[in-house]
Amino acid sequence: MSMTSEPSSHWVFGYGSLIWRPGFVFERAERALLRGVHRRLCIYSHLHRGTVERPGLVFGLERGGACVGMAFKIAEGDWDEVRDYLRAREQVTMVYLETHRPAKLASGAVVETLTFVADPKHPQYAGRLSLEEQLALVDGAVGEAGSNIDYVVNTARHLKEMGIADRQVQALAAMIAGRHARAEDQAALG
Repeated sequence: MSMTSEPSSHWVFGYGSLIWRPGFVFERAERALLRGVHRRLCIYSHLHRGTVERPGLVFGLERGGACVGMAFKIAEGDWDEVRDYLRAREQVTMVYLETHRPAKLASGAVVETLTFVADPKHPQYAGRLSLEEQLALVDGAVGEAGSNIDYVVNTARHLKEMGIADRQVQALAAMIAGRHARAEDQAALG
């Protein structure tokens, strides 16, 4: 696999909220495949989607498999600012390892991307949780960036709109919808 990337640009790989809320300037966004890691709700969130007292869960990339997400092309002139922004957003507690990994774009090109993967040695690493455990953590957790439920549902919706089949994310979103529908029914009845 040969790398093909313009020398005057950089790339960032997004797999969670970066897909639907990048928060930085980019020249182009393209669906991309990153091999060797997969998306999972495996990080306890003590800031963005929860608190230390009531942690939520956010996505991380774990070893094994593959992940379809979005690659963002960043102009050379914007790179330092974008990288600093991402470090401030993603590395508040250093729960991710900042890496550079090749991603295959939908166009067929392979580009080197800045990627943040879960650090399994970090105390906020939650590991593999059942869907029920994930739901228990996500439901009711709120952090500086908002509701943990909104984070999961928005990610699930955007993945579905992009045609990305992520069974775990979609199953959790369905559980959330079911739980909230039952709560609304009970409130209406009672």
